[in-house]
Amino acid sequence: MLDSRIFVAQTRMLQRIAGRNLTVAFGSVDAAPAYSRQPSPCVEAKLAAPGYRLMTRTSLLKFGARRLSCGRRRTLIETLHETLSAVRAHDGTMREAALMYAAAGLDVFPCVPAGKQPLTTRGYRDATTGARRIRGWWAWKPEANIGIATGHGLDVLDIDVHAGGDGYRTLERLHRAGIVPGALAAARTPSGGTHLYFPSDPDRPQQTWSRGTRHVDFRGTGGYVLAPPSTVIDQGRRTGYTILTLNARPRPVDGDRIRELLTPIRPRVTTPRSDAASRGGEELTRWLFGAADGNRNASLFWASCRLAEQGFDEQGIHDLLDRPALAVGLGAREIEATIRSAWRTIQLTPAADDGGRSSSAIRGAVRR
Repeated sequence: MLDSRIFVAQTRMLQRIAGRNLTVAFGSVDAAPAYSRQPSPCVEAKLAAPGYRLMTRTSLLKFGARRLSCGRRRTLIETLHETLSAVRAHDGTMREAALMYAAAGLDVFPCVPAGKQPLTTRGYRDATTGARRIRGWWAWKPEANIGIATGHGLDVLDIDVHAGGDGYRTLERLHRAGIVPGALAAARTPSGGTHLYFPSDPDRPQQTWSRGTRHVDFRGTGGYVLAPPSTVIDQGRRTGYTILTLNARPRPVDGDRIRELLTPIRPRVTTPRSDAASRGGEELTRWLFGAADGNRNASLFWASCRLAEQGFDEQGIHDLLDRPALAVGLGAREIEATIRSAWRTIQLTPAADDGGRSSSAIRGAVRR
């Protein structure tokens, strides 16, 4: 218990010394506020190092000052670039490579040897930068592949190659449109496809999505990729993921813009909103207020779809549902993403020639 209190006190002192943007020689993290009890990955790595002992106040100050001076020289992109360069030249164990990724601030977890399925119960949700847990995982399964949870540190554009086609023509189209910036790295996949690594923007999280017909997937929040030097069995041969190129000046990619380009919206004829439709929207608003805690996001999506079917545009849905959604505890970004997804879902479905359903249809759906 005493050690735990000393650990928390030391962590807070380091964070006060280094401020909110703490970068280190072997990785880069955003330090938590001084009042947080969550240790930063650099402190975890320090504590996990062989021969670690509790530091005195003097040595702690020196440690923090040294990390701060390193932080002025390095950025997250530089750290990721050097880590990927080291992994490309790496000829050691999977555990060592996993620790390299974790030290750079990337959350990792083990996957089935020669396969893509997670070995942990919760999959990418179990991903961590904690050195102790990572060592334990790979002590249990030394040949386990390395999964990186995307959306934090890295976003990945996955160019697939299948028997039915590949995504390279789509990639050329994206390049011509000027919406695919220089990637941090390009990694060859066992099937002959490519993973393009981009630094993620912490102020603009992007969700994972897939466009199978275009043979292009995006791995952001809620996704993961296998990382080099992982291997899989493809067509009877064991083939690995390999880093091909590196770029020292990458930029984040706009995954939402790519998705919009690859998903043309079919024109949909809408009718002016009637008073009846507005009353139906008010009923949906009251229904959202009554939704249970665990179902409020799904309820917002459902309500947004019903309003879109009535002819409300995206802004009209926001006008009706933003206030109640905020009142029940949903965040502004979550509301924005959910309403956009619902509106696009309805726009992409064939328009039914029902002459515009009345508010009684909405009332019936709400009662059900």
